[in-house]
This record gives sequence, C-alpha cells and structure tokens, in this order.
Amino acid sequence: MTIKRPIIALDFPDRQTTKKFLSKFPSEEKLFVKIGMELFYSEGQEMVKAILAEGHDVFLDLKCHDIPHTVESAMRVIGKLGVGMTTLHASGGSEMMRAAKEGLLDGSGGSKTPKLLAITQLTSTDQKMVTEQQQSAVPLKQSVLHYARLAKNAGMDGVVCSAYEANSILTKTDVSFLRVTPGIRLADGNTDDQKRVMTPDRAAAQKSSAIVVGRAITQATDCVTAYQYIKKMWEENI
Repeated sequence: MTIKRPIIALDFPDRQTTKKFLSKFPSEEKLFVKIGMELFYSEGQEMVKAILAEGHDVFLDLKCHDIPHTVESAMRVIGKLGVGMTTLHASGGSEMMRAAKEGLLDGSGGSKTPKLLAITQLTSTDQKMVTEQQQSAVPLKQSVLHYARLAKNAGMDGVVCSAYEANSILTKTDVSFLRVTPGIRLADGNTDDQKRVMTPDRAAAQKSSAIVVGRAITQATDCVTAYQYIKKMWEENI
C-alpha cells in the first residue's frame, strides 16, 4: 500500500495559523495532513473535526506511550474521531500495542478504523543516542527492525521510521505493512533538528509507503508550489 499524497505536518501553534495555511490551497485540493502534539494540545478534538469536515484526511500523531489500560482507553477515544492514522511507541511493548488496537477497534465500532502505526526510532535519533542514552548494544538499524517485527506481530498496521530503514522493513514484513517516513527534506533544505533525512524521490526508491513533510512545505515562500513539486517528485518515483 502506498499513500500517493505527501502528508503535510501541520506543526502550528494554534487554529488561526493552521486555517491561514490551509486557506492557501484551492478548496478542491483535498490534503492528507498530520496533526501532532503541539496543535492537538493547543486546540484539541475540535481542530481535528474541523479539518475532517473540510474533506481532508488526518494523521493524528500523538505517539501514545503508557500502561496498556491507559493507552487502550486513549485509543478508544481516538477511534471515534474518524482519522485515517494514529501512532504509539513500539517501545511500550507488545501488550500495550495489542491493547491499543483493541481500544481503537472498539472506539471506531469496526467502521473506518484508523491505521495504527508504531514509532520505531525517531528521525532525530542517531547511533550515539542509541548507544549512550538508550544504552542499547545493538546498532540503530537493528533496533528499528526489531521494533518493526514486534509491531507486526502485535497486529499494528505499520511503523513510523526513517526512509533509510523502509526497504529493510519491507523485506522483513510485507507490502501491506506501512512504512511511513518523516524527515523528508529537499536537497537544498535545512535539516533542522532531524538527523536521518531524505529527499522525496530517494524515499520512494527506498520503498517508503508514505512521506511526511513539514517545514519544506509549511515554511516555503509559496507553500502550494512547494507541495505540488514534492508531490510530483514523490509520485513519479513510487
């Protein structure tokens, strides 16, 4: 499964800024957007509902990580919203992931259940962090692959990973298992706080299922043109 539209990360602080950005696109242009912690904590469910009402698809990226019961309860709420995808941390373990899936299914009533993605390692993580701060003896890539297998066995629909690991995850799972890759930049773009970044065409070549693009679009002088350029680069290579 491949998601043809680049997912735009709406990393904005409030409703007003978000609406101003979305208003730049033609009304007939239905986007796939990501709402993360900043915007959700600022504006809550009503922001999600408002964007869905405009005909856009929503990836609600809240990265849940807690005891199984708490995550199950949170996912039951998310399941009622009608979003397309949501996330949790694979490091929460198999029991937490299975509980989350049950909550999501229950909340959605089995109708239009969001895809549940497990975060492997953030794209701001590098090998030094894995070794020194996580105190893991395995290489970063091996850690990502381990989390991907754990997520697959726990019934997740896919993972969030860097594009560098997407092809390896595909070989260890199957084509239906989503490999959603943030950290997408243009060749001349600033990497900011990301460490494992890749251009849209290279991400396609590495078998990403979907790309999440933030600042390369949202901070562009002409965000609509930037979006169309990235979309073309992605679609021509998937």
